[in-house]
Amino acid sequence: MTTPATDYLNRCRALADAVQSQFPQIQQAADWFADSIAAGRMVHVFGSGHSRIMVEEMWPRYGSFPGFNPIVELSLTFHTQVVGANGQRQAMFLENVGGLAERILRNFELSPQDSALVISSSGCNLVPIEMAEGFRKRGIKTVAIISRLHSESSKSNHSRGIKLQDACDLTLDTGAPVGDAMVTIPGLKTPVAPGSTVGGCMLINCIKAEIAQRLTQRGQPPKVLTAVAVIGTQQAAELFEAAYDEHARRLAKLYENLGRTAADCGT
Repeated sequence: MTTPATDYLNRCRALADAVQSQFPQIQQAADWFADSIAAGRMVHVFGSGHSRIMVEEMWPRYGSFPGFNPIVELSLTFHTQVVGANGQRQAMFLENVGGLAERILRNFELSPQDSALVISSSGCNLVPIEMAEGFRKRGIKTVAIISRLHSESSKSNHSRGIKLQDACDLTLDTGAPVGDAMVTIPGLKTPVAPGSTVGGCMLINCIKAEIAQRLTQRGQPPKVLTAVAVIGTQQAAELFEAAYDEHARRLAKLYENLGRTAADCGT
C-alpha cells in the first residue's frame, strides 16, 4: 500500500539515482578539495538558510575530518526563534543584501590554493551568489550545490540576473523538484516533505569519502572524528584532540597576515 511515507522514500531513492549520475562531477570536486587540503589549506563551505545543514554535515561531525572552513553566519541561518528577534523574516531579508558576502570574506586571508563549496537550493539569493563571485575573483575553484529544476524555475535576485551556478566552476544537483517538497496529499493544495537536504547530504558525503581516499593514497590519511563505540575511548579522544588542533592550525593561516601588505610581511 502506498502511503505518504512510502511515496517520500521512493522519491528519495530517485534522489540517490540523481546523485549517482553525477559521479564525474563529484570526483572533480573531490580532486580540487583534496588538492587544497593536501597543500595545508582549506575548503571554504558556505550556505545560508537551511543550506547551513550541508555545511555542518561536511565538518565537524562523526565521519568527518579537518580541512574544511565552515562559514555559518548566524544572522542568515538562526531559525530557532522563527519570529521576533533573530527571526526568519530578517534572515530571508539579509540573504539578499548586497555587499554582505564581501564583508564576510574580508575576515579571511584567502589563497588560490584554497577551494570553495557554496550551497543554495534555489541558487537565486544574492549572498551565496556574491560569495561564489568573491571566491572566484580570488582565483579559488568554486563548486555549487543547487536543486537544478528549482533553480531553473526561480528568478535570481542578482542585479545581472545570474544564478549561483553561473558564478561557479562546477555545479552539483540535489535532484530535488521545483519547490523542493516531494509528496502530494489528496485534498491538500500544496506539497510537503522537502528533498534538497537529503540529496545535498548525499552529495556532501560522497565528496567527503572521495577526498578521504585521495588523501590516504597521498600518504596523508585524515584525522577522522570517530565514535568511542568504533575505536574505544582513548583512541577516539586522541583523534578528537588531534583533529581539532589541526583545524585550528589550518584556520590560523587564514588570519596570520590578514590586512598586512607585502612590505609589512617583509617580502
